[in-house]
Amino acid sequence: MVLTRDFKETIRARIECDPDFRKALLEEGVECFLSGDVETGKSVLRDYINATIGFRELGVLTNKPSKSLMRMLGSKGNPQVRNLSAIIGCLLEREGVHLKVQAVR
Repeated sequence: MVLTRDFKETIRARIECDPDFRKALLEEGVECFLSGDVETGKSVLRDYINATIGFRELGVLTNKPSKSLMRMLGSKGNPQVRNLSAIIGCLLEREGVHLKVQAVR
């Protein structure tokens, strides 16, 4: 499903004015990865990054080229766990969010 520009602008506007939504979006992206939904996780993190830190700044913070980060989180990207951990760790630290993983039966 291709997202329209209006949808992406709506997400960006909501992220800018609603810190709880911004944190929930980041948490959702991480949760998608942990539950095995890699495609949705990449999409959510990509939207989050575009609306907040941007790939250029993320590249500086992770010491990775911004274009590589964009490809990793693109629809055909296949990020290694090492790179994904660096990305998520940086985003969580910047947002001031600490996640706790809990097994549920």
